[in-house]
Amino acid sequence: MTTVEERPAGGNSNTSQKNTKSEQTLSTSLDEMMTLFRNIFKDDETLRIRVFSNMFTDSLRFGLVYVDGMVDKHLIQEGIIKPVMAFDFTKKNCDNKAELMENIRTQVISISDVVASEDFDEMIYSIIAGKTLLLIDGFAGVLNIGAQGWETKALAEPVTEKSVKGPREGFTESLLVNLTLIRRRVQDSELKFVFSSLGTRSKTPICICYMESLASPAILKELQNRIEQIDIDLILDTASLAELIRDEPYSPFEMTGSTERPDAVVSNMMEGRVAVLIEGSPFAMTVPYLFVENFQASSDYYINFYFGSFNRMLRVFGAFLSISIPALYVALVTYSQEMIPTMLLLSISTARVAVPFPTIVEALFMLTIFEILREAGERIPTYIGQAISIVGALVLGQAAVEARIVSAPMIIVVGLTGIMTLLNPRLTGPLIIVRTLLLGASFFLGIYGYFLGMLGLVVHLMSLRSFGVPYMLEVGSIRPQDIKDTAIRAPWWHMYLRPALIGARNMRRKGSNKVRRRP
Repeated sequence: MTTVEERPAGGNSNTSQKNTKSEQTLSTSLDEMMTLFRNIFKDDETLRIRVFSNMFTDSLRFGLVYVDGMVDKHLIQEGIIKPVMAFDFTKKNCDNKAELMENIRTQVISISDVVASEDFDEMIYSIIAGKTLLLIDGFAGVLNIGAQGWETKALAEPVTEKSVKGPREGFTESLLVNLTLIRRRVQDSELKFVFSSLGTRSKTPICICYMESLASPAILKELQNRIEQIDIDLILDTASLAELIRDEPYSPFEMTGSTERPDAVVSNMMEGRVAVLIEGSPFAMTVPYLFVENFQASSDYYINFYFGSFNRMLRVFGAFLSISIPALYVALVTYSQEMIPTMLLLSISTARVAVPFPTIVEALFMLTIFEILREAGERIPTYIGQAISIVGALVLGQAAVEARIVSAPMIIVVGLTGIMTLLNPRLTGPLIIVRTLLLGASFFLGIYGYFLGMLGLVVHLMSLRSFGVPYMLEVGSIRPQDIKDTAIRAPWWHMYLRPALIGARNMRRKGSNKVRRRP
């Protein structure tokens, strides 16, 4: 018996090397195949090649090819190497290597995921994906064995979507773990997982998840068509995918949903939406996406519906104020002072006496400072981020007022605006853009500019569509059932219909209309 361990190099294959792989013919010589793998993975020191023989006959030589760090070495040792070396092949027909390979697959290897392959491109992709190849001298084929194993992050509460009540599990960077979290919550044969890959170089695995009897075939087909048309070498996160397939690419508003919570994904799929998960990303993408979803939170469904509705109305009110307060303040102070109560106007005028800059400059300056503090708080370590944001805002605001750079009312305006923006983290980016545009319109046209800007915002939102579904579907609906999960959250026993168009294939939630409160 002979055992040889080799650690050749391998590397990044360019386009010419890809063409060479596609045209490569398999050899029955084990040594030639090992040399071929070494050449393809040139300069890659993570490639491992193991050549060994059976203990009963030296005429049978085997080879293992895998990438270090992506496999479970204990599983390879106990499930492949030991059984193959210890099996008595002298009782088998060793001359027919194809039959011998099939016997190894069905009788020797104890790992469940074992597939025979004679496609060279598939072999290369399997190695990169973390699988292990078993070759036998004299046979132009391999056994593709699923012995992957790498460290994954433990389940934890989502960082961006914390909830006081409800499940505390969040997605991880492992696609299979994420799919398991969904499967645990939906134990139904209608839950479908469709796998594919994205990225000509990264070959990133992705999975489309949906309920077969609920998801719209038109939406599902449109999503698959858009994904198939993507031509890019690397995909790392669902955010990149969302940017490539979204409707209205130049709109500041998100056209696809994003969540770290398995319960949120399951709830969306139960309404007829389709989810997309990517290997390496803890965020799931859902389509279609409606404007009202920006104001919904998972915790709304785990608390009393009165308080849940109150929280939602606060978020809606906060979004409105975050874009309106600076614009209205500039418009009233600059052009329409007669609309301000006399005592308030005198107070504002007194505070602005020593300020050398016009109101618009004050507003833009302080809003920019606030956004700098917000961004700094997100980028620096958590344990000092909040302290710097709060202390920085207080110190800079007080210093700016004492130095007569800005007025005290402007500090109040900017502070309220920032707090209102933080109520809706999903809308932070769009609110900043809309607020700046309204501020500019109000500076040039006064109160008329503000209302014209708001009218343009409404027209823009009404014109948006997400995979064929109107973005403002439930906001502009006249059907009473459609407004029961918008700015308010109705009791569960009243929400017995799914959203129109999204859940049109099966509108009624089974049994939901029969649920009643106890007398």
